[in-house]
Amino acid sequence: MDFQAFFTDLASNATKYAIRLVIALAVILIGFKLVNVVMKKVRKGKGFSKMDPTAASFIASFVSIGLKLVLTVTAIAIMGIPMASIVAVLGTCGVAIGLALQGSLSNFAGGIMLLIFRPFKVGDYVETQGVQGTVKSITAFYTNLTTVDNREVTLPNGTLMNATVTNYTANDQRRVDLTFSISYDSDIDRAKEVLSSIADAHPLALKDPSPAVLVSEQGKSGIVLTLRVWCTTGDYWTLRFDLIETVKKAFDRTGIAIPYDQLDVHIKEDK
Repeated sequence: MDFQAFFTDLASNATKYAIRLVIALAVILIGFKLVNVVMKKVRKGKGFSKMDPTAASFIASFVSIGLKLVLTVTAIAIMGIPMASIVAVLGTCGVAIGLALQGSLSNFAGGIMLLIFRPFKVGDYVETQGVQGTVKSITAFYTNLTTVDNREVTLPNGTLMNATVTNYTANDQRRVDLTFSISYDSDIDRAKEVLSSIADAHPLALKDPSPAVLVSEQGKSGIVLTLRVWCTTGDYWTLRFDLIETVKKAFDRTGIAIPYDQLDVHIKEDK
């Protein structure tokens, strides 16, 4: 059957095809809703709960898309559209369709590569493309991040696979690096002792590797000391904020001056 014969038949059997159209739309609408409900239950099932979250997210997305494609093809068949003619048209327009789907195919391929090489997984805190956030899900085409202020960012998998990704939670331990400036009049050894004692006494600071205090720079306004403390990855921000506050209070108690940028102006009088 060619398209001319199809449309001639369509004009003479309008009622019949109207019924087919309604049935086809019902299949798509109801079918899509059923697929969403089924996939939600599958994600909560015991089988999926035992899987790696990254793989489970990708597989669920892929299966959902596949089922919806099957429903779409079924709806087309119900309407009586000649599939042979559709295939011929798609073959003729293959190049155009390929170009139109190039980005989507790139994202799908990127999703597979992310699943294989695992630069990050669901639950990791990453930075990429100028965005930082916790990986919420990795679907067939996109990766979703949740930022610290609860914004959701969607990134194409194809772009992610070719981008630089910093994974802050990939390792069990992280090092907190802090710099503190003291005035040139302050006692360097005393300041180093204060920093060391604070790091050694903090319950979240690891003893191995041990904390280190270094003179890192002779700045324009003062001496710069660097404090390096190791901790478990989950304690990084808590330890960082605690150390900054505790060091300031300790410097105030011990009389160690924290300098600020200043400019000395000398006026020369003409005689």
